[in-house]
This record gives sequence, C-alpha cells and structure tokens, in this order.
Amino acid sequence: MVINKAFENLIKKSPFYAYLLLGISLQSDNRIKNISIKFTKHGEIVFLYNPSINKKPIWFVEALILHELMHIINQHFRIKPKNKREKKIWDLAMDAAINQYIPELDGRSIPLNVLIEEGHGVDNEVMFVAPPAFMINKTAEEYFEWIVKEFEKKGDFDIEAIPDSIDDHNFQSEIPVEMIVEITKDKVGKAFNMFGKSLESNIKQNIDLILQKSTLNWETILRRFSNATIKGDKYRTPLRPNRRYEDQPGWKYEYKSKLAVILDTSASIIEEEMNQFLTEIEKLSKLDTQLTLIQVDETVTMVTEYKSGKWKDLEIYGGGETNLQPAVDLAQSKRHVEGIIIFTDGHVDVPVVKRRVLFVLSSKHNAEFVEDAIRIYGKNSVVFLKWKG
Repeated sequence: MVINKAFENLIKKSPFYAYLLLGISLQSDNRIKNISIKFTKHGEIVFLYNPSINKKPIWFVEALILHELMHIINQHFRIKPKNKREKKIWDLAMDAAINQYIPELDGRSIPLNVLIEEGHGVDNEVMFVAPPAFMINKTAEEYFEWIVKEFEKKGDFDIEAIPDSIDDHNFQSEIPVEMIVEITKDKVGKAFNMFGKSLESNIKQNIDLILQKSTLNWETILRRFSNATIKGDKYRTPLRPNRRYEDQPGWKYEYKSKLAVILDTSASIIEEEMNQFLTEIEKLSKLDTQLTLIQVDETVTMVTEYKSGKWKDLEIYGGGETNLQPAVDLAQSKRHVEGIIIFTDGHVDVPVVKRRVLFVLSSKHNAEFVEDAIRIYGKNSVVFLKWKG
C-alpha cells in the first residue's frame, strides 16, 4: 500500500521523524477525510486513514504523514473550538502553522491573506494553506487571532465558503488531554535530544520552546493573584453567532487580567534562566491575560505588549547592573494593571511595590532577597522555578 511505503520512505529520510513514527500504528477508516490522529486508552498513537489515499501520489501521502506529526509536535490536540465557525478558523490557523515547514505542501499552498481576500478556495479537490509572506514562523494561535481580525475588517464574509482542511482535525482520544501532553512531549523530547541537530533551524527553535515544560501552574496562581474582572471593548465577532439573526456576527465582551510582567535582564541572569523565564511568560500569555512586558537591568530597556508566540521575535536588552524599581514605577503608572509579576534571580534589592506583586525566582536565586520579599509582602508573594540542568 502507498501509505506503508510512505512510512518507510520517511523513516529512511529523517532519523528524527523515524523515531516519532516508530510505535505509531495505522488503521483504515472510511469515515474520515484522508488522515487523522487517535490516542488510545493505553497511550498509543494511531493514524486513521481513508483507504482512498492509497490512490494518491506518494509525495502527497508522505506530506500528509508529516502534517500529522506536526500536529502532535505542536500539541494542536489541546485546541478545543467552541463552535463550527471557530473550528473552521482554527483549521486554517493550524494548517498554516504546519504547512510552512513541509516543502511539498508549502510550495503548493495559497497564502492566508489571498484566501481571505478572495473569500474562497480553488476548485481543486484539495487545498493547502500557507502563512502570509509577512507573517511566517508563527503559531496557530497567532494565525487564528490574525484571521479573526481580518474577517472583522472585511465585515462581509461567508466562512462556509472557505474550503476544508486536507485532514480531519477531530483528534480522537480515550484519555485526558493532560496525559496526551505528557506522552507526546516525552516521545518528541527523546527524538529531539537524539536527532534534533538534523532539523532545520526554524523547526528546531519551535520544538525547543514547546519542550520546555513549565514548572508553575499559572491557572492556580492567577486565580489567587488577579481578579480577571476587567471588561474590555465590545466588538463584533464571527465566532459568536447573533441570537436574533443566525447569519450575522454577534457581540462579544473581552474579560482579561491586565498584568505587568517585569523581566530582569541584568548581567547576572544566565541563558538557562532567561529561557525558563520566557517559557513561563509564554505559558502565562496563553491564559486570559493581557501582558505588558517590561525589560529592565539598571533602567527600563524595553516595554512591549506580549502575546503568545512573541518570543520568536523578542530581542533581549540589558546586561548591566540591576535595579528593579524603575520597572516597578513604570508598571504602577499604568492605571488598569491589576498586579505585577517580576522574574528575577534576586541579586538586587527588593523593590517598593504598591500593587499586588509576585516574584518568580530562578533556582539559583539570592536567599536574602527571598527573606526580605516574604517579610515585606508575605509568603505567597514568592514562587520558585525548578532547575532543569
């Protein structure tokens, strides 16, 4: 069969993908479109495929298999669309995030901006989606946000006219998503440690961040730390149907915790600590938060709004002495900031903070800073990152 031959070819071509494919079983299923993923109750990964793909060209089937592996690597099974409209947009966003790394698909793809501008796809049986030329190497979350904004700008659009994805994104699972995350991260992590050097730099960088496991439960911390009660602007959205007129977009209010995140970029922060700080900030950005990121050494060096995926383009400015107070003063000048989160190694005086504050300390922190912070702001004001050396 063509699909078996495609598996064999990929195993020969790349040791990294070969490791991931080992242990994945195949199961035919006439109900799905081309190919899909299933996670069994025993934690096994199954590729479900429609037998009709055995009539497709070998390059196409190989590309489909890589496409599914990319879904696993990027943990797209964690995305849970709220309705059919939202699923349609997530399908586009996930495919754009993946296809740019698969040359056979990228070269035959339609950029998202062209697809949305024209309002429909091509008449071919299958269609591949790529990112806009001005927005490459981004995540599915970033493409999703961009697509929604573009639809809102157009005002008139028919989301049903947008063609379906080349594969079935209804990831089937017989176990909780948390277990899938651990299973897939472990498998991808082992493959990356052994064969990651053979990957292209952009793929390598993306996988490296995904594999950095957060050591803090930000959902629990934020429930204690912030109110999440600020009501944002009211805006029309295609993701919330109008109750009276089903074919019209509805109104939506956005509620988010507005937080200032201070990042210590002084000379005492080593690369491993900075990577961990950015990992935690990235995870925090995926929750219902609006983050203002303030970089500081002895003075404020950069202020920017931080959104998921921004780590890829983020420049770190600093390398001097340490003084957190200028960043704290700036954060407190922002009227709607609910609280301040400070990432530091603690080799600095404890700043004076009038808002609610949380100090996130690296494992190689200054013990005196911790004592002073707890004495001034209480024991719940300090959390620690675990070292991964």
